[in-house]
Amino acid sequence: MKQTRGFAVALAVTTLLTGAPDVQARGTVASGVEAEVTFTAGLNVRCGDTLTENTRLTHDLDCPGSAPFALRLDGEGILLDLGGHTVRRTGPVNEDSQGIVVDNGRMVRNGTVQGFGRGIITPWSSNTLNLRLHELALLDNDIAVYSQADTNFLITQCRVSGNGQGLSSEFDASTGLFDVRSSTFTHNGTAMIADFHHIDVLDSTFTSNGLVILCFGGSARIRGSTLAWNEAVGRMQLDFGGPYTCNEMRFENSLLSNNAAFAPTLQPVWETNRLAMINTLAVSNGTGLRTSALTVYLDGNTFYDNAGGLTLSDLQTAVPVPLTGIVRGNQFLSNDGDGLRVEPPSTPTVIHNVALGNTGFGIYAPTAFDGGGNVARNNTAGDCVGITCSMY
Repeated sequence: MKQTRGFAVALAVTTLLTGAPDVQARGTVASGVEAEVTFTAGLNVRCGDTLTENTRLTHDLDCPGSAPFALRLDGEGILLDLGGHTVRRTGPVNEDSQGIVVDNGRMVRNGTVQGFGRGIITPWSSNTLNLRLHELALLDNDIAVYSQADTNFLITQCRVSGNGQGLSSEFDASTGLFDVRSSTFTHNGTAMIADFHHIDVLDSTFTSNGLVILCFGGSARIRGSTLAWNEAVGRMQLDFGGPYTCNEMRFENSLLSNNAAFAPTLQPVWETNRLAMINTLAVSNGTGLRTSALTVYLDGNTFYDNAGGLTLSDLQTAVPVPLTGIVRGNQFLSNDGDGLRVEPPSTPTVIHNVALGNTGFGIYAPTAFDGGGNVARNNTAGDCVGITCSMY
C-alpha cells in the first residue's frame, strides 16, 4: 500500500479536525469541577473492605485475586479517591477476580487499577445509575470496566491500556451509556463493546488496539477522535431475525489513519442499520471500507491513499431492502481500486463528490440516484459509471 510521510502528518490533521469549534459542541463536555468533598482518612483501608463514606487512599493496595473483591463501594453518592495510588491483583491470574465493585457510589478517581478479571464493575445488585471514572489508569485487566447493571458511565481523562477488553458489559443483561471524554485506549484486545449500550466518544485517542469498536445490539458515536495503528477499526454485526444488529455507527470530525484494516478479516464488511460519517479523514488504511446498511449519511469526508475505496451495498436481511441515503461532498483520492463503489441495487443519492487518481473507477454507481455536481478525472479504469461526472 502507498505510504504517507509519517504519523506526524496524521496528527497534524487531527489537531485541525478536533480543534474545530463544532467538535466541542456546547453542553457536551463534562465539567472537571467538583464540589468540595470531605474524606474519611484512608490510613486503615485494607483489601476486602466495604467503603460507605467518601474515602481517599494513602497507600497502595496489593490484593489477592482469590478474594471476592479488592474494594467495594456501598454508600449513596460516595467518592473513592485513590490518591494517586494503585490497587493491584497479586497471585495467579484469575478472570473472576474483582478490583473495585461499585454497589452504590458516584465516582472513582485519581489512581491505578491493575491486573483484575474485572477492574471496575457495577454488579447485578448495583444501585448506581451514574458513575464517573476520572483520571484513572486501568491497566492489564481482563476487562477494565464492566457493567452488569443499568449504569451510565462518564469516563474522563482516563488511560485504558493492556486489557483484554476496555469497556464491556454482561451479555444481554445490562443497558446504559459509556460516555468517554478525553481518554486514551492503547494495546487492548478490544477497546469498546456496545451490546445494548450506546457508546459516545469525544476527543479521545485509540492506538495499537486489536479492535477499536465491536457493535451489536447497541450503537456508537465517535467525535473529534483519532483511531490510528489499530489492527481493525470496527466490527458491526447483523443478526438475522434477532436483536443483535448494530443500530448505528457514526463518526464525526475524526481521523482514521494507518489502521491495518477497517474490519477484521473474518468479518470484512461493516453490517449496521445506519452508517453516518461526517467531516472525517480516512488515510493510508490497509483496506478499503466496505459497508452494508439500510441507510447511510456520508458528508464531507476524505478517503485518501487507502488500499481500497468506499463500497456500499444492501444489508442482507431476510427480505433485502436497497440501501438508501446521502453520499455528498466527499473526496476519493488516490485509493487502490474504485474510489466510491455502490453495489446494485443500492440507491443512495450521490451528489457533489470528487474522485481523483484512483486505480479503479472514480465512482461506480449504476443504480444510484445522480444528484449532480460530481467530478472525476485521472482514474485508471474510468471516471464514472451510472452517473454523470465532469472533469472540473
